[in-house]
Amino acid sequence: MQIQRTISPVDGRVYVERELAGPEALEQALSRAAKAQKAWAQTPLEERLAVVERMVEVMLGAVGAVAEELTWQMGRPIRYSPKEITGGFAERARYMARIAPVALQDIPAEALPGFTRFIRREPLGVVLVLAPWNYPYLTSVNTIVPALLAGNAVVLKHSAQTPLVAERYAWAFQEAGLPEGVFQYLHMNHDLTAKAIADPRVAFVAFTGSVAGGRAVERAAAGQFKGVALELGGKDPAYVRSDADLEHSVVNLVDGAMFNSGQSCCGVERIYVHEALYEPFVEAFVAETLKLKLGNPLDPETTLGPMVRTEAAEFVRGQIAEALAQGAQA
Repeated sequence: MQIQRTISPVDGRVYVERELAGPEALEQALSRAAKAQKAWAQTPLEERLAVVERMVEVMLGAVGAVAEELTWQMGRPIRYSPKEITGGFAERARYMARIAPVALQDIPAEALPGFTRFIRREPLGVVLVLAPWNYPYLTSVNTIVPALLAGNAVVLKHSAQTPLVAERYAWAFQEAGLPEGVFQYLHMNHDLTAKAIADPRVAFVAFTGSVAGGRAVERAAAGQFKGVALELGGKDPAYVRSDADLEHSVVNLVDGAMFNSGQSCCGVERIYVHEALYEPFVEAFVAETLKLKLGNPLDPETTLGPMVRTEAAEFVRGQIAEALAQGAQA
């Protein structure tokens, strides 16, 4: 028996402890999903939309508890955690539900005498969602909701840092009346996740995470001819032109670089500034950064929380030391 332990970046203690699924649990989950999906695909879209809306309402009704456990799992300041539920998660789910009737309708094709021709979107079957910890609801809702609305079943494997997010989804869908087996979650290690990716019952894999993780997903899916969507980390640059609004640029780039302690798929990692604005930009950027309040993320006044793991903090310290050795000024 393997145990997965989630260390809270708030105080370094074990916040969540879960038994990892084994091959038998994976087999049962995929069998249930494949069976449940057939009936779900025949469910009218209006009913699917109603289930999703009820799920969103359930989650919004528990936003305080959901936000607090999110902060304990990943260290994001509590003043920001509720916004991922009320803003990103709920807004995106409802937007995708709003466009579903149009997005999923038949597409007329070129007329041909004696024929009625159209393109129809059919559900794929079982969708495996591999979600990250840094925006755990925002990223996962992007795949879970459209997959379900399109008539697919979903199996969610969430990050070991945010396992309660998967369990919250399952709870909310159950409360919303989603048929059993249409949505499931599994806490899995890398080896079992690879087996899930390769399983022929999984028709599509959606992964958000590191480049190394994306390579692992591609290797596991190789030869299966199944759809794989990879949203991976990058090195996102910003350029401040000579005619830029200085205040606007500074406020937005500090936020882009520092929000979530910089732990974002699209976090600003490099800034190029035109020489005409360079000196005032650096001065204003430092001043804006110093307004951030580093502290306990459970304190509503805190605007900058801890990095998620000790090794992540050490990595940044190494980058700072390297920059100083090359002549940077702290």
